[in-house]
Amino acid sequence: MKQSLSAVEHHTQIIDKLQAAVFEYTLFADGKRDFTYFSPFCEQIFETKIEKLMDGTSPLDTFIHEEDRPVFLAEVNTSLSKAEEFRWEGRIVTPSGNVKWVDASSSPTKVAGGKIVWVGLFTDQTAKKEIERANKENKQRLELALRGSELGIWDYNYKTNVTIINEKWAEIIGYPKAELEEMFCHCEDFIHPEDRPNYSASIDRHLKKETDFYEVVYRFQLKNGNWRWVMERGQIVEFDLNGNALRTVGTLQDFENRKTQEQLALETEGRYRELVETLPLGIVIYQDNKVVFANEAAASMLGATTPSDIVGLPALQFVHPDFISVSLQRINTLKEGGQVPTIHQKYIRLDGSEMVVEVSAHTLVFRSKPAIQIIIKDTTEERKTQLEKRKTETLFSQLFKSSPFGLVMLNEHGKVVQINEGFTKTFGYTQTELVGNSLNEFIVPEELETEGNDLNSIISSEQIIRIESTRHHKNRTPISVIIYGVPVPLEDKTISIFGVYVDITDQKRIEEELKVRNIELDNFVYKVSHDLRAPLSSVLGLVNLASLEGNDDSLADYIKLIGEKVKQLDHFISDVLSHSKNLKLEVKIEPINLQKLADQTFADLSYLKGANEIKRTVEIEGTSFHSDPWRIGEIFRNLISNAIKYRDFGKSDPHIHIKIKSGSQRATIIFEDNGIGISKPSLNKIFEMFYRASEQSDGSGLGLYIVKNAVDKLGGILKVSSEIGRGTTFELKLPNHTLAETK
Repeated sequence: MKQSLSAVEHHTQIIDKLQAAVFEYTLFADGKRDFTYFSPFCEQIFETKIEKLMDGTSPLDTFIHEEDRPVFLAEVNTSLSKAEEFRWEGRIVTPSGNVKWVDASSSPTKVAGGKIVWVGLFTDQTAKKEIERANKENKQRLELALRGSELGIWDYNYKTNVTIINEKWAEIIGYPKAELEEMFCHCEDFIHPEDRPNYSASIDRHLKKETDFYEVVYRFQLKNGNWRWVMERGQIVEFDLNGNALRTVGTLQDFENRKTQEQLALETEGRYRELVETLPLGIVIYQDNKVVFANEAAASMLGATTPSDIVGLPALQFVHPDFISVSLQRINTLKEGGQVPTIHQKYIRLDGSEMVVEVSAHTLVFRSKPAIQIIIKDTTEERKTQLEKRKTETLFSQLFKSSPFGLVMLNEHGKVVQINEGFTKTFGYTQTELVGNSLNEFIVPEELETEGNDLNSIISSEQIIRIESTRHHKNRTPISVIIYGVPVPLEDKTISIFGVYVDITDQKRIEEELKVRNIELDNFVYKVSHDLRAPLSSVLGLVNLASLEGNDDSLADYIKLIGEKVKQLDHFISDVLSHSKNLKLEVKIEPINLQKLADQTFADLSYLKGANEIKRTVEIEGTSFHSDPWRIGEIFRNLISNAIKYRDFGKSDPHIHIKIKSGSQRATIIFEDNGIGISKPSLNKIFEMFYRASEQSDGSGLGLYIVKNAVDKLGGILKVSSEIGRGTTFELKLPNHTLAETK
């Protein structure tokens, strides 16, 4: 009875018969790593004894092809570091120099003792790769053969110097096939001398791998000595390890008829070019999505020096991005046999500037191929002119519409064509009421009818007039106006009259007020002069008295009296300056601390006689207050000083009470005293310049006048109530300006 094999023996027999090399690679716990097993088939693949592989005499990585070694080592390191599956395909070089393709794969397993073992296979893929290479070569030959019909085909091996040529090539250039194969390596000698440099340059660029394949048209010398145009296409399909060409394949095509057709096309193109170069329009031809022709006008329009600067550029390079979609639709419509209308669009010149063009397009045949001809008319200047015209019209329209003056346009017969809002505001009439009617019937007073008619006649005779006159509002209120009349001529004929009415009613009123102010100014100058001279005269008189011989009066008394007069003069001058400053100084808004202002004012007026006798109280409530600090200070100074000056000497408790309530919109400030009071007849005069309601004070008479003017400047309201023997109350309502207004 035959004894059965153990499991280990059985597995060993199976592994020994495998047409693949089994290996075991171990990563030990101490970090050491090495191959720990190779099956017999390893010797066949690597052509090296297992002992040499196992003892490290011939390390496995030395077999790896130098071009594939970096990837192999990277895969090995990744697999070891991450304990992952290993997979690699590449070339090895055996000691005899054979290059083989192998496939390697293995999976890791953790075993006792902390070791990790990769068990895997090496399989020989060389035969498979040879089949793939052969298939690739056949495919390459087929693809080149299919690039055109009636092609001559060749396949040249640099290593063996063997050329394979088909019968068609021999037929094209008139040589026997065998002779042509023999002369292939030096066939460049048969290329026309004029075409040889271009041929050599094309070959050199391809050998340097600058092109995927080369294509060149040249003249080849036939067997009978004649020349024939041919087109050669070729490609290197195999390189050695140093990048040198090992094998090339290519095709040869008879190009004689094509060259003849091209010559005819060039002649036709020449006549076409002569025609289009005389046109002031830009002519551009697109073919295969590129510019293949442009005339001088097109080159100039598009910012090029010569047409050659734009030939070869993409068809849509000059189209503004906003019009790309429209242009693509037009191109597709033309390719489908349709027609497209002339449109306006934007182009971009070579320098990046924009231009507006009128574009028309149609299809044609150019150099035997379908193409699209674009005719370009530069309308940039035309559009600018139109834009300037519209701008001028818009500016005139806006000026006419928004002018604050009353503007009216009349036709050559004096009838209203148009009025603006300023005219409506000035005279109250609407455009509907006046258009088509004579303007004089509406706004010219009866007594000035002749003047109105004469004006139209004068203006129609192309004279510009300016007069100051009176016209009527719709409600028959007279309006003082300055009238400007301007004729609008065209070809020596007045076609319209343009009238401007400037309302000077307020100006007239101001002039009248100015006359009154001038009278007041004269009075002011007279009064100031008088009030300045009075204390000065007193001072001068006292000085003369003190200087008299034999006068033994006390000089100290004279000096005291002079001091009082000088102080009176100083107060008067201070009031005059305050009045002047109030008239001229612009309102300046700032936050005001009213409590601090009141305290400071009382302190500043403490020098006044009786100031220390008056009891004062100040009540303030509400929000912060914003106004003009100087004017508010003048109001406080004059009203408080009046309360002190006009206190009732017969009362034992003279007082002044200030009550302030500030809100977000306005502040109410009340000054209340228990002084001598003001009589009713005087209440209407106390705010007049230099008016004194009482002889109790020797003031300037400007204090309340300054207060009233300051309140008016601030846009407030001032009220006064008083009763003889009971006292006086001043109530002020002043705007409380917002923080935004203070900025």
